[in-house]
Amino acid sequence: MHAALLALLLLAAPFWEARQPRQWSDEELQEMLTDSPWAQTTTFRDAAPVVVYLAGAKPLLDAEAEKQRRYSKTGAAPAAAPSNSEYDVFLAQNKGKVIVLAIGNPNVAALSEEAEVKRMEEESVLKLGKKKVRMTGHFPPTPSDPVLRLVYPRPAEAVKDLDFELYIPGVTGPYRQAIFRWKDLAYQGRIEM
Repeated sequence: MHAALLALLLLAAPFWEARQPRQWSDEELQEMLTDSPWAQTTTFRDAAPVVVYLAGAKPLLDAEAEKQRRYSKTGAAPAAAPSNSEYDVFLAQNKGKVIVLAIGNPNVAALSEEAEVKRMEEESVLKLGKKKVRMTGHFPPTPSDPVLRLVYPRPAEAVKDLDFELYIPGVTGPYRQAIFRWKDLAYQGRIEM
């Protein structure tokens, strides 16, 4: 009886709770990175879609590592040694202290314009209830990591939503909103963001 109940619970659980990342299908891996509690495709009016995700959250870190493992030229698993990139070092040093919002396919030319970067820094905020929190920094895309990463302080206590109001340089309709529901961010029994 207990085994049947456990089997039913596993069938009802989302794939990210029921199986390890190596067991996810390519479609499930893509879903985790684009349409999951930690990732979404955001639009604003008639603007082009932009994928945003909580890059520091364990399920997305797992998904990015699995994507790298599957699609690297050698097909081998990523090296176990920690990366030396500035972003990886920052993330390791600030685990549990920050939220990193990643923006896929950023316009690299627009990000090279100082006025656009300044506007992004001033106008991209995280709304926590009535409080607006400004970003504390960002990591521009690089050839090895072609993603724009915005850094915000992590809230000290639970909130209803993580409501990002963004200015994204160089995309059609640069103003975007991404809302992540706190209660939906549970992964393996913990809130991950």
